[in-house]
Amino acid sequence: MAWPLLRLARRAAIAGGSTPTRILLRRPLIPPHLLSWCSTCSPPLALSPHWCAFSSSSPPHVRPHLPLEDNLQNPLLSAGSHSFLDTSDFEDAPGGFTCSDVGPEIPDVLQLVSRARGECSSKEEAMSLLRDSEIELNGDMLSSAIWELRGDWKSAILAFHWGEECLSSCARAWHLMIWVLARNGKFNIAWLLVRQMYRLKILSQRPFTILMERYAAANQPNDAIKTFDVMEMFKITANSSTFYSLLRALCKHKNVEDAEQLLLSRRKFFPLETEGFNIILDGWCNIIIDVVEAKRLWREMSNCCISPDGTSYANMICCFSNVGNLFDSTRLYDEMKKRGFVPGISVYNALIYVLTRENCVKEAKKLFDRIEDAGLRADEDTYKSIIYPLCEAHKVQEALDMLEDMIKKGLTPTIETYHAFAKIEDIDGTLNLIKRMNDDGCGPNRYTFLLILEKFFKLDQAGNALRIWKEMRTYNICPHYTHYAALIQGLASCGWIPKALEFYNEMKSRGFHDSNVERLIRDISTRNKNSKHWGRKERYKGHHLKVS
Repeated sequence: MAWPLLRLARRAAIAGGSTPTRILLRRPLIPPHLLSWCSTCSPPLALSPHWCAFSSSSPPHVRPHLPLEDNLQNPLLSAGSHSFLDTSDFEDAPGGFTCSDVGPEIPDVLQLVSRARGECSSKEEAMSLLRDSEIELNGDMLSSAIWELRGDWKSAILAFHWGEECLSSCARAWHLMIWVLARNGKFNIAWLLVRQMYRLKILSQRPFTILMERYAAANQPNDAIKTFDVMEMFKITANSSTFYSLLRALCKHKNVEDAEQLLLSRRKFFPLETEGFNIILDGWCNIIIDVVEAKRLWREMSNCCISPDGTSYANMICCFSNVGNLFDSTRLYDEMKKRGFVPGISVYNALIYVLTRENCVKEAKKLFDRIEDAGLRADEDTYKSIIYPLCEAHKVQEALDMLEDMIKKGLTPTIETYHAFAKIEDIDGTLNLIKRMNDDGCGPNRYTFLLILEKFFKLDQAGNALRIWKEMRTYNICPHYTHYAALIQGLASCGWIPKALEFYNEMKSRGFHDSNVERLIRDISTRNKNSKHWGRKERYKGHHLKVS
């Protein structure tokens, strides 16, 4: 609660004409409190990190399925484009590690690691089995194996220990292992690997950048900042590039307030520059999408004698576009060109979106045609910028025309583009859309069906929702507990109580549990225990109540 209160206080100060007070944090060369913190973040040096691979009796899984709620995001409601693939700083970084690096030998390596986890009762027995095999690991194979095992940190660290002979020449394997551990919340073991890299004299800035990113992702911004401060204890220079990486990590995971305060408090060590302000501005404009804060930071740049550049203007234009502010979007666009900055494709995409959203479709299409005149090329995001608002306005035919034009120009629609149509099509159009997605090799996936289920329940079309439920099996989509929750709650809201209870029993038989659904069923039973029959026309009103 402290963060929104601080924002309210800042806004009140701005409204009153005063400058908000900021807490300045001085950064000593070696902060004393970091010594104790670092010691709590890593086990004793004598402790091997590989003991934990056998500390649990749980069965080994080489590639466990991630919980759906970790990946389930509506791309139409988010500032960025999210996929069901695991995103990481390795995939985001230029030249980073991707799934395409996996070699043909990796399945045998994964099978052997899985066998060692399942059949061996101790680390020594497992290592003996792995080393007696005919497989000779090299750095690339080890990195690929760790990447494939990123969802099972115990198996990953077993493979890491197996390839210890080639670790000295493969920094990427170390970095991947640290990321896997931190991604699974095992920061203590990750810090032990950092210390081992330090002893082997192969430590660089990269492990600290990974830990800062993962601490920020785990909603531990203070630990991310401490990680940056502790770099000097390991004789690693904390330069402006690493500092900006910290700011980006904080902003990426919505800790924009902390990032801005850090930028201003460290100005003695890292002088204020346009690049630093652009990182914070990107956070307010594209992550949080807060126009008030974006305007305030824009004024603060002027107060600090920092001149905005083309990136600054692009961020502000995108922010105004996201909230449907056509006037300020076009005003900044004109100002940007007058100051000599060349608008990039992101600026054109933002303007096309806001023009279409504000029912200026003709102007949006004219601007669309001017993109090539500006020496740019329309991409998938450009078409999505006009298709999304057309679908939201239920102008289906115009949106379909843009989709066909997109395909004619050799651009492949993404699954998010199809989802825009899935939100507005009727049952026949939805079934045809799902078939087309499958034929184009672009879904459907779990989120597709969840979105469609929720749509039909909002339209009070429980029968169509059940038709979609049957279609899931056709496309080999196994229902997740999130689907069961949406189905049961939707059926109850439409008065299909017996059907809701039937799917609730099926949900329990599959081992799924959801506290909100269980409360809903108990509430239904309590309210209707004296009823002789629950008809479909008898609506259940209890699901509208807030359940804490």
